[in-house]
Amino acid sequence: MNAPAAAPHGDSLPGFDAFDQLATMVAVLRADGRCVFANSALENVIGLSRRALQRSNAFEWLADAAPLAEHAKRVAANLVSTSRFDALLRRHVQHGQNELPVHVILSQIDLGGGHGDAVLLEMIEIEQQTRQDREERVQELVAAHKELVRNLAHEIRNPLGGIRGAAQLLELEIEGKKELREYTRVIVHEADRLQALVDRLLAPHRRALVVGDVNIHEVCERVRSLVLAEFPRGLAVQRDYDVSIPEFRGDREQLIQAVLNIVHNAAQALAARIAAGDARIVLRTRVARQATVGRQRFRLALELHVEDNGPGVPEAIRERIFQPLVSGREGGSGLGLTLAQTFVQQHQGIIECESAPGRTVFKLVIPLP
Repeated sequence: MNAPAAAPHGDSLPGFDAFDQLATMVAVLRADGRCVFANSALENVIGLSRRALQRSNAFEWLADAAPLAEHAKRVAANLVSTSRFDALLRRHVQHGQNELPVHVILSQIDLGGGHGDAVLLEMIEIEQQTRQDREERVQELVAAHKELVRNLAHEIRNPLGGIRGAAQLLELEIEGKKELREYTRVIVHEADRLQALVDRLLAPHRRALVVGDVNIHEVCERVRSLVLAEFPRGLAVQRDYDVSIPEFRGDREQLIQAVLNIVHNAAQALAARIAAGDARIVLRTRVARQATVGRQRFRLALELHVEDNGPGVPEAIRERIFQPLVSGREGGSGLGLTLAQTFVQQHQGIIECESAPGRTVFKLVIPLP
């Protein structure tokens, strides 16, 4: 691969600007590990600025420097054209460091202009591929279940109407027989309950998107006030907002419903902690750069985290919680998260879940303009 001549150490290299459009981490190195260029994805993941990275030695980025030094030397010397290995990338986070498992790919790159060969370093999060595969499965399952449920709901509606109408006519025929009228009222009541369930199943398909400017923090505040009105004691709903997040085009009411379904589920799961007075839900907003949803990459995306300190999602249903009629709560309809996922997908986004006893996080990812 040919590239423009390298700029002095630490300067910007416009010839490599295309690497900033990649979601994977990319750097251009000398054989001795000096960094010539680092892309924005690498900046974001490591937590250091481009200038700081270009003043550092790339061998120090990994927990074990020896493999990178050895592989870079072999690639630069043209002993091999490409080299791959797994490693731990050191990340600089707010309260110290942590390590991220990555797959490292090294290949040759010609800087041109008599500057000689260098090494192109690419690092891919090992979990990234797994996450993308999981997101694709979720999207495919939601789409398949949505079509199944919609067809089933349409098939149920007509017989329900007939059952309810027949029960009402029968009630007129048995005037004066109180004990028999109780049976017809049960039939009417259960038919109405099933009709309400069918209406909820069909809700996402009946109403077109009403697109307007959406402020995610107005959505969060609306949901927060509704939940605190229902749970006025024992529950704290904390805010952790990035106020720099811009407005975006979307359906405000659908997003309120999606976030409300998630927060309401969290509040119901916190019943024991609410009784003890230490239940907590955190609404956290952040901007993600070079975010991927499924296989599609977006330059910017909104991340809304709904975190609670409840018991966690039961392991038996953790992989199925976005499927219709799957609920971890007795008496739950299992539709809240399904509808939330549908509404967010209609905004090109996705909802992910990480759960363990004491900490559950639902993450809504929605592309920004």
